[in-house]
Amino acid sequence: MLYKTLEYSLNEQIATLTFNRPEKRNAISPQMIEELLTALDEIERGPARVAILTGAGKAFCSGMDLEALKGLAEESAESGSAAATHTALESSRRVAFMFRRIYDFPKPLIAAVNGPAIAGGCGLATFCDFTLAAREATFGYTEVRIGFVPAIVSAFLVRQVGEKRARDLLLTGRIVDAQEAWRLGLVNEIVPAEQLMARARELAGQLLANSPTSLVHTKRMLREFGEAEIDHALHRAIEGNARIRSTPDFREGLAAFLEKRKPHWRGE
Repeated sequence: MLYKTLEYSLNEQIATLTFNRPEKRNAISPQMIEELLTALDEIERGPARVAILTGAGKAFCSGMDLEALKGLAEESAESGSAAATHTALESSRRVAFMFRRIYDFPKPLIAAVNGPAIAGGCGLATFCDFTLAAREATFGYTEVRIGFVPAIVSAFLVRQVGEKRARDLLLTGRIVDAQEAWRLGLVNEIVPAEQLMARARELAGQLLANSPTSLVHTKRMLREFGEAEIDHALHRAIEGNARIRSTPDFREGLAAFLEKRKPHWRGE
């Protein structure tokens, strides 16, 4: 398949997916979600046994495309309350499915984080099995800074780093460097930028030396440990993600970000 928002390559059973919207800092658009899901299906069915995710340009992924999100919000508002709720829920479900697909993917996934991994981009980076970070990489769940809510990512983050650390990251919306991300448990290893992809391929080679059947069964076992808990958390998170989109603070946060000004919160 030809991809417009991704680059896909396959070499010696190692697939590499590169987010390819450098002019948008690889922001997640609806099209990127669909292409990422299609590419993961292709990798699962194909000969690749390990996949590497990275970003083109200076960023890994800056999170949801806020211009696209603003367009969805305006379209929903024009269509009426019931239709708006339906649109928001469907969009939230698709985002949740993308993160769940990354988290549950049956073959090993390695994130090679070459630059900022922010909001949803931080989720894509840290929900992989392995997260390698260039020294220049930064991480953060910044949703609260634009009137959004980090509902869907929180379902996974609490399991990864614990509730206290998750509260810190999600409530402050602060951005941390690679060293602190490693200390918090978001990152496995910090690598010089010029060695990042070589190290990712080296790790992929280590995984290729293992039994593919054992890897699949081990990942399934790990997934099943928390499957019911994540199902329940995502159900609530999807509703929360959709609900926040109808608030004045969400609309103001999006507008302020796109207009490069400080938001004027109403607290509603």
